[in-house]
Amino acid sequence: VPAAWQRPYLNVFKHFRVEEWKRSAREGDVTALTDARLKGTVYRIRGSVPSSNYLQLPRTGTQSLGLAGRYLYLLFRPMPRKHFVVHLDVTTEEKQVVRISFSSLFKEFKSTATWLQFPFVCGAAKGSACDPVAKTSPHDVGAAPADTRWTCLVLDLCSILSLYLNRRYSHLKSVKLCSNLLVKNLCTSDLVFDPGVTFPEARQAALACRGVTPMPRDMAFPVPKGEKWHNLYDYIRFPPEGSRLPYNSIQKSCPTPAAASEDPVCQLPQLVTLTKAVRDRLSLVHRITSPKAVSAPW
Repeated sequence: VPAAWQRPYLNVFKHFRVEEWKRSAREGDVTALTDARLKGTVYRIRGSVPSSNYLQLPRTGTQSLGLAGRYLYLLFRPMPRKHFVVHLDVTTEEKQVVRISFSSLFKEFKSTATWLQFPFVCGAAKGSACDPVAKTSPHDVGAAPADTRWTCLVLDLCSILSLYLNRRYSHLKSVKLCSNLLVKNLCTSDLVFDPGVTFPEARQAALACRGVTPMPRDMAFPVPKGEKWHNLYDYIRFPPEGSRLPYNSIQKSCPTPAAASEDPVCQLPQLVTLTKAVRDRLSLVHRITSPKAVSAPW
């Protein structure tokens, strides 16, 4: 359980004062820029060699962030026509450090006792949207498209360790963001935030009592009046909500961020903004495409 100073969420860049570079490190071509669309500072990490161009938290490998929030939120945008790499070092309850990496460079999922490597598909692969048993082919993985969008990536670190390594999550030790990407911020929390719901909407519908929490204002992407969040940005949750199967890639699937979870490890709230008709239809699709007969990707 996160300490009081980490609840209800922790704005990682703000807490560790990334702009001062005293508790974080940068190597190579890392620049702070003002993004006109997001109306704030973002960090551009670019370079042909990811291992030589990165932003790292904390500053040295002997330190630890010690962040116990179950969910890691990464607000970022892959740079068009480029590849990127992200490394997360997490610590299990058995004091084992496991590296979770995802990249558009990886062609296939790989797993060892201390390292999980996930291909990241920039944009939904053709035919894979809302497909619970979709497989990633080598042709789906590659450089980000020209029209790649700002993305809210939500990683359930507890479920990743449980599902892929049968380990129990303790805390996030370090983060290394390598070229080529733009990053707005990082956040950790035990809450599932819905970026498509505003605070007035949440209050009016009393969504808090149903487990739906709007994205904190200092972590939110701006949405012009009259626009919808999901028409402007991408939301990716990994592992996908309601899944019991290991997935072999990280990619956009269904556009709705919070749905009912059937995984006993992940008791997540049902998305109340779905109409009953849509929920019934999704339930029918789930029964038809039940993954019971599908073997694990490795």
